[in-house]
Amino acid sequence: MMLPFNKRKQEEGSPEWMTTFSDLMTLLLVFFVLLYSFSVIDIVKFRRFMASFQGVGILDLGDKPLEKDKEHDFDVPVDSPKHFNDMSRLDPLAEIYIAVQEYIEENDLDAEITVHYSERGVALEIKDKILFASGKAYLKPEARKLLKELSGLFKEVPYTISVEGHTDNRPIHNAQFPSNWELSTARAVTVVRYLTEKLGLDPKKFCAVGYGEYHPVVPNDSLENMARNRRVVIVINSRDPYFGEGVE
Repeated sequence: MMLPFNKRKQEEGSPEWMTTFSDLMTLLLVFFVLLYSFSVIDIVKFRRFMASFQGVGILDLGDKPLEKDKEHDFDVPVDSPKHFNDMSRLDPLAEIYIAVQEYIEENDLDAEITVHYSERGVALEIKDKILFASGKAYLKPEARKLLKELSGLFKEVPYTISVEGHTDNRPIHNAQFPSNWELSTARAVTVVRYLTEKLGLDPKKFCAVGYGEYHPVVPNDSLENMARNRRVVIVINSRDPYFGEGVE
C-alpha cells in the first residue's frame, strides 16, 4: 500500500518540531553573540585569543583551532629576550601587558602590585606602604626585595620607563620635604636610583616624576582612600616621553 506523497515526504525528513527547535537555538546563539559584541572587549584578552588562531586553526583552515601556535606560545618564560621579540609581531604594548601579568603571577607579586593597560603604556601600581614609611623616602627592606624581583622584567623591556610618585593630600612641611611635591619626587628618584645604581639597570631607560597630591585615584575622604592614593606607579611607556625633543 502506497503512503500519500505528503506523508512519505514528512517521514523522509526531520520532524517538524526539529525545524522550530533549530531556529530557536540559532536565534539564541545570535542573541548571545550580540550581547557579547555590545560589551566592552578587553583588547589584551582579544589579542591573546586571536593569537591562538594564528598559524593553526580556523583562520588558516586548520582542524585544531584551539591549539597554541608555536610562534605565539605565551608559555615562553617572560625573562627571555626572545619572548619580547616574538611579541612585537602583534601589538607590542598589549603583549608586554600580558608578559607583565604573567611575570607578576609567576613571582607571587599580585598582592603588592596592580597592573593597568592604557594608551600611554603598561602601568605597575605599587602600594606606598610596601615601599616607604610614612613621610619618608628611603626604601624598606621588603621594597628592595620587590624591586629586585621586578628588575629582571625591566631589564628586558625595550621601552622607556617612568617612575611616578604620588601622595595623599595631607600636608607635609619639614626641612627635608617642604611639600608633597618634594616627597613624591624624592620617592620616585629613590626607586630609580635603586634600580639603576644598585641593580645595574640602564639609567637611560628611566625618568622620575613627582605628582604630589594632585593625581588621586579616589577622593581623600577616608584613611583607606588616602592609603590608595599614596602609591608609586612604574609606567612602561608606549612612546618615549622625550621623543622629538632636543637642542636644534
